[in-house]
Amino acid sequence: MLTPPWEAVAKSYGQLARENCIGDRLLLQKGPHFVKVLIITRTLAEFANQQGKIREISKLGVNLTVVSPARWAGRESEIQRVKPDGYEFLLHKCWFSGTASVRIGNHLHLYPGISSVIGREKWDFVHIDEEPFNLATYHALRGCRRNRARAVFTTWQNLMKRYPPPFNLFERYVYQNAAGAIAGNGESLDLLRRRGFRRLAAHIPQLGVDPTVFRKQDAGGLRRKLGVGGAFVIGFVGRFSPEKGVDTLIKALALLPEGCVLVLVGNGPERSTLQAMAQALGVSAKVQWVPWVDSGEVVEYLNAFDVLALPSRTRWSVKEQFGRVLVEAMSCETCVVGSDSGEIPNVVGDAGLIFHEGEERELAERLRQLVDGLSLRDALRHRGRQRVLEHFTYAKIASDTVNFYRSICSDSE
Repeated sequence: MLTPPWEAVAKSYGQLARENCIGDRLLLQKGPHFVKVLIITRTLAEFANQQGKIREISKLGVNLTVVSPARWAGRESEIQRVKPDGYEFLLHKCWFSGTASVRIGNHLHLYPGISSVIGREKWDFVHIDEEPFNLATYHALRGCRRNRARAVFTTWQNLMKRYPPPFNLFERYVYQNAAGAIAGNGESLDLLRRRGFRRLAAHIPQLGVDPTVFRKQDAGGLRRKLGVGGAFVIGFVGRFSPEKGVDTLIKALALLPEGCVLVLVGNGPERSTLQAMAQALGVSAKVQWVPWVDSGEVVEYLNAFDVLALPSRTRWSVKEQFGRVLVEAMSCETCVVGSDSGEIPNVVGDAGLIFHEGEERELAERLRQLVDGLSLRDALRHRGRQRVLEHFTYAKIASDTVNFYRSICSDSE
């Protein structure tokens, strides 16, 4: 049994609240509730627009309290935009979120004193929105055990890995003591079973969109600003890193006819290498580089694209776990083309085109189909919007999540 040093110090809840919880607690929803849930998540700290899922959950008979880091990776901008609507929201001190390596911070952060928040009242269960091998999950679950609170966790991991100590010990403890798990993609649900988790588990995508925000709108002004005029605009939004496969997209551009331009929105360690590649292939004049834009501006860029491409490539340590930008683009009735890496084909379904990862000639062929096929573009735009409305809205994700909560409650009775 691991006994971390922070558990050697016991403090009263009042003192912990003063030290670890920032600001006043707000509880806005009134009326009957079928279940009382505490969600511990850093998602809101990273993506404030994911508040929509939390808000929808609170509308479905859940007395909901959410704990999120006051700061994440040294930034406060996203979390300060969250305004609680129908649920209680606690900003909590978070250790080790500002680690130099983001991935290390993802696995090693924790909330000091979270056990006292868990013990504050009797929860039907606690949803720890973290991977089972993360320190935050292990730490919070120990608090749940002490306070006799059932817990569920979230997983997106879709690669079979052997974790070194102490992460393998964290995972083993979580598997033994959690009441259930939510898998963000189909492969992660299969992997849970293969790794030995035998409690209730369900595949429920946890990233969605508000279709009233991500919708078709006129982006003629932005297209004029970009100087793309009547060109066929291929877009990418994301990080310029090896696993995103932007090099494949630039190579495909070199195989496309005149009149096609590429707009790359984002930044990352491969930018200079990719610029050199575009220069070497003679397509620099057809590529526009746009730095990171505010999440509110992403909608306008998606509408300015004729097609959104996500050419992700599987690496030894990472495989595409969802592809949120695909859902955002489909909701805006923008055509999508994605590689067959990880969850991308399952997200796209019949609402877009798929190519084998790393195959620039095949990607170029898929894009050429859209350049030449107006009727195909129209069909995919319609299918994309419908697919989002059926599977990826915040309301749909919230409904599926609450149904899983009900299953946990029923299974424990």
